[in-house]
Amino acid sequence: MKFTLSWLRTHLDTDAPLERLTDTLSAIGLEVEAVENRAAVLAPFRIAEVIEAVQHPNADRLRACRVDIGEGAPVSVVCGAPNARGGMKAVFAPPGSFIPGTGITLKTGEIRGVVSAGMLLSAREMGLGEDHAGIVDLPADAPVGTPYARWAGLDDPVIEIAVTPNRGDALSVRGVARDLAAAGMGRLKPWAAPPVPGSYPSPIVWRTEWAEACPSVLGRAIRGVRNGPSPRWLADRLIAIGLRPISALVDITNFFTIDLGRPLHVFDIAKLAGPALVMRRGAGEVFRGLHGRDVTVTAEDCVIADAAGVQSLAGIVGGEATGCDERTTDVFIECALFDPVRIGLTGRRQQIASDARARFERGIDVALMPAALEAATRMMLDHCGGEASDVVTAGAAPDRRRSARLRFARLASFGGAEVPAAEAVAILERLGFAVEERTETELRVAVPSWRNDVAGAPALDPAPGLAPERAERAVAGTEAIEPECDLIEEVLRIRGLDAIAPVSLPRAAPVPMATLTPAQGRAALARRALAARGLAECVSFSFLARETAALFGATPEALRLLNPIASDLDQLRPTPLASLALAARGNAARGFADAALFEIGPGFEDDSLAGQRAIAAGLRTGMTPRHWRAAARPVEWVDAKDDALALLAALGVPADSLTSTREAPDFYHPGRSGVVRQGPKTVLARFGELHPRLVGALDLPPACAFELFLDAIPEPKRRRRAALELSPFQPLRRDFAFLVEASVSAEALLRAARGAERGLISGVALFDVYEGEKLPPGQKSLAIEVTFQPRERTFTDAEIEALAAKVIAAVMKATGATLRG
Repeated sequence: MKFTLSWLRTHLDTDAPLERLTDTLSAIGLEVEAVENRAAVLAPFRIAEVIEAVQHPNADRLRACRVDIGEGAPVSVVCGAPNARGGMKAVFAPPGSFIPGTGITLKTGEIRGVVSAGMLLSAREMGLGEDHAGIVDLPADAPVGTPYARWAGLDDPVIEIAVTPNRGDALSVRGVARDLAAAGMGRLKPWAAPPVPGSYPSPIVWRTEWAEACPSVLGRAIRGVRNGPSPRWLADRLIAIGLRPISALVDITNFFTIDLGRPLHVFDIAKLAGPALVMRRGAGEVFRGLHGRDVTVTAEDCVIADAAGVQSLAGIVGGEATGCDERTTDVFIECALFDPVRIGLTGRRQQIASDARARFERGIDVALMPAALEAATRMMLDHCGGEASDVVTAGAAPDRRRSARLRFARLASFGGAEVPAAEAVAILERLGFAVEERTETELRVAVPSWRNDVAGAPALDPAPGLAPERAERAVAGTEAIEPECDLIEEVLRIRGLDAIAPVSLPRAAPVPMATLTPAQGRAALARRALAARGLAECVSFSFLARETAALFGATPEALRLLNPIASDLDQLRPTPLASLALAARGNAARGFADAALFEIGPGFEDDSLAGQRAIAAGLRTGMTPRHWRAAARPVEWVDAKDDALALLAALGVPADSLTSTREAPDFYHPGRSGVVRQGPKTVLARFGELHPRLVGALDLPPACAFELFLDAIPEPKRRRRAALELSPFQPLRRDFAFLVEASVSAEALLRAARGAERGLISGVALFDVYEGEKLPPGQKSLAIEVTFQPRERTFTDAEIEALAAKVIAAVMKATGATLRG
């Protein structure tokens, strides 16, 4: 919500300085996001008089001007504007000035042999509009040498506030002024709209076919209007808050949207078909909106239609076909009330954001409708002329009279602030609440029509399956509790949120509880472990383009976003690896092909709670780092497996409990990938080189990756730790070489050797794999080192031979291997 200080003062009688006003706004819950002083960027510009403007001697479309800037001798300026002429007043920018409309900084130069020591500016060059047909032509009485911003009234700060979803009344300048007046920043000026009598029956009438979406609507015609440019004061206010002046009729409706929070719309009667406008459901029609895009309406969208079809998406955007232009002579003003929920759903479905939608979906002042229509009529007559018709209506405004009770003691017991009863009553009255009943201990007030957020109907539906009697009790309890809480909030808010004393939460136990859950602790530990291995962390969105997500897994319709923040971010990702691949592609496109990235985030299989998994994913692309001990090489599956196993070790998963198999998903290389299991069913990680098809589709360099499922890691068993046992006897290492079938995995052989004598075998490692001409076809040689650790005494030769025999027997039984001679 944006407004200027001078605009605010049309409703608030105050002499408080800007800084105090903005501090108060934040203190009462209307947080100030920015204060823009437009005069700062226009400060160098001065009003100047063109003494003479002659044809440039060396250019057909340029004029050489002598300009009086109010001090010193006249300066020479070369100007290309067709309206530059002697005797006119214009805006002059001296050398060194920054031109906001073009982004350039002026300097003295020579244009085709004529010195140009400055610039005469158009409105667009000053950032004050789109007009660049010529330089700004000021009135003859504009004082030469005066700063243009001061003369034009542009030294008026623009204030921008954040408005919460429940405060529709704060999306109006008058609503903001009311809150400031209640906070003691001045007096709210009275406002009333004298009725404008109608002189003829309206040629257009309303008909409502969907009362739930549009309970009430007013309208009236004005004939004989002249729709020209808006008066300067109106155009300046709209420009100041970022709106583009269009025409007097349209600008007046935009003015009331911001000034009173009351959206209006005008139809060109000559462009309407038939004598009636109908509020009804859409039926698949397509119309071009005033925002320049085609809109396809559905049966869940409320539309305004004439005999020819849909002319407006009700409460959100009007139609281009019936919009007003300079040829408009007869208009019909719409002033309607729409259901906030339906407006919000339609806006999201159609992906249209507008000032009208922002106000209707928060709720508007029902009682303001007749007065707003009268005020808009009067302004149109004053600035466009014409003759007003009688007011026509359809439906009836709902009765939203409400009351709320406040027990004064609850301000302290619930709100935490000692507020005298008289002060609480005065605050509520300044906010527009009318006292209905008051005692020494409590107060009952009537809620003003513009405060839809106070003592309203429950916003949430009961949970499905809740017993009817329990649902009724819940609704009754909500209706009894929330109105009083709303009043407490209003009193404390206006007194100043920063005036509420901070209170610490009660301590639950003498010894602080753990700040991280085991799952959070695993994620933090994984983050440190991967960073220590040289991978850089990425933090990315959990959604991406549907086509990209499909490369990494299933893309169920339930995981598709109905209202994505961008068209290429419409699908929840199956794995964070997809986001890492896009990041690696971006790095490679910029010359950084050798990347090592990781991310800890969610991956989605379906829309259930179990379908969201916490995944630590890593990706390496390009070449390994150069080193004097080893030449750089393309990354391969072994690098990804090392990362996965190292991370599992850091998370406390015993290496002896892990096995590797080949069932990696399709986006991994089928012969250079695998999964890490703990037991036969639990998959802890996947690793491998990415499939060549995926690498080509994403234009990636050689890449290997891993995914570790943090939720699958079992919680460590709570057991008393025994003292570390170190054997005083020297370990013994023996090497064994086995011939096995080529299909036998090294993991199976290592597991068999490790289980031969668990009490005395402390380690088994693979140190050689050989497949060559000296071996029988279809076989390979696997050489392992087994470490035997004596516990009670040194092994004898016989015991060593017996242990070796057990290893050989276990391996032969499990894998069908034979011992190489």
